[in-house]
Amino acid sequence: MKPADDASPSRLPTISLIFVYGTLKRGQVRHFALAGQRLLGDAKSRPRYRMVNLGSYPALIEGGASAIAGELWEVDATCLALLDEIESVAEAYYRRGEILLAPPHDDLIVEAYFFDADVSSLPDHGEVW
Repeated sequence: MKPADDASPSRLPTISLIFVYGTLKRGQVRHFALAGQRLLGDAKSRPRYRMVNLGSYPALIEGGASAIAGELWEVDATCLALLDEIESVAEAYYRRGEILLAPPHDDLIVEAYFFDADVSSLPDHGEVW
């Protein structure tokens, strides 16, 4: 889904595509935040990322060589705001940004939550949380 050219609040898209890879996935502790949203199915990123273990949750990093497994969700603006709150976007803990997915989802504009802090001392978690 492509955003509108005019990014004024009244023209923001009402539906967004989000790739989740950790505690927001089905069966995980924060999945409640996706209640009432539409699951499009399992998805995998292109092999350009890395997932590290922060203890009780993972962090997605750009610039790795792993294809991260997750789920693709269609969410409304209210849910997206809740997800931003859960992921502490306003505090710059995570940031929401575009992620490149593998086929058959490679033609979609999809966002995920990325961690930008120093992770050099954190263990790699592989491709699946």
